[in-house]
Amino acid sequence: MSELWLVRHGQTPWNVDGRLTGWTDVPLTALGERQARALSGGLTAERFERVVASDLNRAVHTARLAYGEPHTVSAALRELNFGELEGLRWDEIAEHHKSALQGFEGFQAPGGESTATLRQRVFGVLDALPPGRHLIFSHGGVLRLVLREFDQDGFLPPCSVIGLDWRHKRLQFVQRGEW
Repeated sequence: MSELWLVRHGQTPWNVDGRLTGWTDVPLTALGERQARALSGGLTAERFERVVASDLNRAVHTARLAYGEPHTVSAALRELNFGELEGLRWDEIAEHHKSALQGFEGFQAPGGESTATLRQRVFGVLDALPPGRHLIFSHGGVLRLVLREFDQDGFLPPCSVIGLDWRHKRLQFVQRGEW
């Protein structure tokens, strides 16, 4: 069995501003830190063989506050690289880019990466995990990508958690961050 719990990082200043945040290494807000600490009670009651995080500070810091030091950090678990769209607010993005990003499949940011490339790198990490229970701290686009594998779609708020039986491709639960 390979059980995965994926956690979206806590709130960042760019989340508050409605900016596309891919590979820019923005910190958590004070609320983001409280969100991460609020997860601690539920997560520390569980036992995981491995804790893995995206190498971006917002994911690593969420892991530390919610559970503890990650065993591994990986750039492969980063958010989608938004290229020329990075840092733009939603209202600053051209309609055709908004529509493509909302559709998700086949999206590629100008000067950035495609959702197909995102899928390759993220699923490469998840598929390589040994059997056991794993806690993974990552990003909203990564959780959306994984949920789409289970015929679900949607944008989850900061500090949302999804549980998966990865080997048998079963969604166990979705816990939306409440803020």
